[in-house]
Amino acid sequence: MKQLSGKVAIVTGASSGIGYETAKLFAREGAQVVVTARRQAELDALVADIEQGGGEAIAVAGDIKDEQLARALVEVAVGRFGGLDIAFNNAGSVGEIAALADLSVDAWKSVLDTNLTGAFLGAKFQIPAMVKRGGGSIIFTSSFVGHTVGFPGMGAYAASKAGLTGLMQVIAVEYAAHGVRANALLPGGTDTPAGRAVANTPEARAFIEGLYALKRLATPAEIARSALYLASDASSFTTGSCLMVDGGVSINRT
Repeated sequence: MKQLSGKVAIVTGASSGIGYETAKLFAREGAQVVVTARRQAELDALVADIEQGGGEAIAVAGDIKDEQLARALVEVAVGRFGGLDIAFNNAGSVGEIAALADLSVDAWKSVLDTNLTGAFLGAKFQIPAMVKRGGGSIIFTSSFVGHTVGFPGMGAYAASKAGLTGLMQVIAVEYAAHGVRANALLPGGTDTPAGRAVANTPEARAFIEGLYALKRLATPAEIARSALYLASDASSFTTGSCLMVDGGVSINRT
C-alpha cells in the first residue's frame, strides 16, 4: 500500500532539488500535491512529470515571503483536493555569505524573511486546515548549520535555520492535542543546483565532501525519503524533533 494514499500535501521550493524530488515521491506514494516556487516553467514541468507517472498535482507560483501565497496554497489544497494533511516547508535561501560585521542589514532581513518568516506564514495557514482535518504533519527544512555546526560567513542562514527549530517545537506542543505533528528535517550538503553553486570547482567539492563521515554529498532523492518518513504514519509518534540527515558531518573529525 502507498504510504500517503488519500493525503493532500503542500511542497514549497519545489522547482528543483530536494523540493522537486520530494513532490514526485509524495505523489508516487499516493498524495495529491500542491507545489510552489517562484519559477512557473519549472513547476509546470514538475506537474507534467507527476501526471505522467499517474499522480495528481497543481502548481501555484509565487514568493513564500508573500502572505497571500501562503493563504492561496492552502485554499487550493482545500478547494481542489478537499483538505490538507502534509506541509513540507522546504523553500529557503543561503543568502549573502559574509563575516557578520560585513553583512548588510538588507541581506540579513532577506534571509530571515525567506527562511523563517516564510515558514511561519506557511504554518499559520496550514495549521487551521490540518486541525479541521483531524491532524497532519508539518515539516520544516532546517540545517545542521546553526544546530551542530557554525560555518564562517553564514550568520544569517544559521540564525534563520536555528529559529525554525524553535518555531517547530512550539507548534508541536501547541497543536499536539489536535493531532498536528511538527518536525524539522536537517539535511547535510546535497547535490542540488544551489549546492553546486557553492561547490563550484572540483577542489571545493572535494573539500566539502571530505567534511562528511560518508565522504560524499546526498542526492535529493535521499533527503526526500526522509521527508516521506516524517510525512507518513511511519513517524506517528515523532513530533518536536530534529531529524539529522547529514551524512555524519556533525560528528565527523576525520
